[in-house]
Amino acid sequence: MKIDNFTDIEAWKQARLFVANVYNIFSQGNSQKDFGFRDQIQRASVSIMSNIAEGFDSGSKMSIIQFLTYIYRSASEVQFLINVALDIQYIDVKQHNELMFNLNSIKRLIGDFIHYLKNSKNPNYELLTLNSRTLNSRTLNSCTNYE
Repeated sequence: MKIDNFTDIEAWKQARLFVANVYNIFSQGNSQKDFGFRDQIQRASVSIMSNIAEGFDSGSKMSIIQFLTYIYRSASEVQFLINVALDIQYIDVKQHNELMFNLNSIKRLIGDFIHYLKNSKNPNYELLTLNSRTLNSRTLNSCTNYE
């Protein structure tokens, strides 16, 4: 299966849902008035999505790997901010656990995608044409959703 658009990438789909959730959670409650904190967690979350899109259109294997590492770092920043949000009671334990679960899922997908790209022998952008016989199911699911 070929990925024709960044919107076909499963990590982007999950990041889109995650960003909506972050905006929803941090636009209410105690964090609503903390503009600096709210802005930082929202920007870092959006960075995950935008770097997937940018990386997809970068045109080379090395460039997309570089963008994927940026995503991983942004996700780590968001993890840190989620922990701060719990510590300063901007979110409750349930919200914290849900956000962390979803973010860890995105990080796993990105990690699998990086692994796939680094191990791909094709140096060109066609590497995004996926052959189901050469990838295990976990890596395939990292790259796109087959449902």
